[in-house]
Amino acid sequence: MTSPEPHLPRQHGGHGHGHGHAHSHGPAAPVSKHLRKVIAAVLIPFSTAVLVGLVVLWPGGAPAHQRTGVGFDRQTQQAKVIKVDKVDCKSVNAGQTTSNGDTSTAEGQQARNAQRGLCGKATVEVTSGKEKGRTFTEIVQPDSPRQLHAGQGVIVAYAPDAPHDLQYSVTDVNRRLPMALLAGIFALAVVVVGRLRGVMALVALVVSFAVLTLFILPAVLQGSNPLLVAVVGASAIMLIALYMCHGLSARTSVAVLGTLVSLMLIGLLGSLFIGWASLTGNTDDNTGLIHGLYPNIDMSGLLLAGVIIGSLGVLDDVTVTQTSAVWELHEANPTMGPRGLYRAGIRIGRDHIASVVNTLVLAYAGAALPLLLLFSIAQSSVGTVANSELVAEEIVRTLVGSIGLVASVPLTTALAALVVSADRPAAEARRSPRSSAVRSTGGHRRKK
Repeated sequence: MTSPEPHLPRQHGGHGHGHGHAHSHGPAAPVSKHLRKVIAAVLIPFSTAVLVGLVVLWPGGAPAHQRTGVGFDRQTQQAKVIKVDKVDCKSVNAGQTTSNGDTSTAEGQQARNAQRGLCGKATVEVTSGKEKGRTFTEIVQPDSPRQLHAGQGVIVAYAPDAPHDLQYSVTDVNRRLPMALLAGIFALAVVVVGRLRGVMALVALVVSFAVLTLFILPAVLQGSNPLLVAVVGASAIMLIALYMCHGLSARTSVAVLGTLVSLMLIGLLGSLFIGWASLTGNTDDNTGLIHGLYPNIDMSGLLLAGVIIGSLGVLDDVTVTQTSAVWELHEANPTMGPRGLYRAGIRIGRDHIASVVNTLVLAYAGAALPLLLLFSIAQSSVGTVANSELVAEEIVRTLVGSIGLVASVPLTTALAALVVSADRPAAEARRSPRSSAVRSTGGHRRKK
């Protein structure tokens, strides 16, 4: 792994490496000192600017606020269902009756159903916090989508200002075990298949989440410009993840430059169309709660920051793939010029564009599926649906990100072709007599 011999078989029989979706086919040959200086002249100032941005914008932690008790802004504790008894719904829902007997509305139907059948009377014990061991009763309607059972772990909300018997209520189930198990299976699969690269990818993933939770989110809450925070944070994630996963090389540096320029394009287009379409970024209860707690946050800027960060992961994949494709094409045919390398690489990129853009659109459509279903129930026209701010946000997010992805393919391919072609004379000068002998031997064998 550490000797130069692995390069020889690839040059000898490198014709099988003309594809581009494998991100690594072994270490790339070192480039000339002059080319390294040119790349460093671009990346060192950029990396320095990112580091300065992190220092200047680094928050001291999320600012404190008085909890509202609404939505996610509630005090919560861990709890466990001790037992569940079946009782007549009328005996526990006596106060829930329709005021006018009208059952045509959703509220009326819910009130009518609350008087029928057997309800679950769950006894729940708080298992964390200062009142650990306290029990309370939770009534579960027969038509409730979430039914409780004995031994089940749950999340409960605590309202200190409510009457004593109503201070605790079940808000969700405890999913920590299945989520942790799934994360473990994912990590195991990545390590088994990716080996050392997989381990480094997992480390980079942890670092990315650390930047997100320790820098980006607290900085936005403290009132820093969301766009500036997102650009600095995304750039830091990009530098750390790419160099950690793919090594400190010219090939990785080309991918970094391609990603950087594409992110700048996404930021410009996003800023233009979010402003032009008058998207506020305040479209649901959660964003409304954020705006209510922190009115100084620029919600449209937060939307743009989300577009940039959301596009980064797919951009990394595209730029690394295209750079690796060009490098491998050059290894297979060192005499190929920049134009030939670009044409061959862009053919690979076109396949990648088709799959990645479709993936982005389907991912956003899947996330917004309940919303789209509501529009379908209301029999709204396509124009009406697309014009609503909820859907318009997703459309702008998807299209702006997709334009950046599409642009990254020719941009990164051209940059990689120019870099690897410019270094060709230096690469030929480094060829040893031994490698020439190996190629000559291989040629005689083919003639036989």
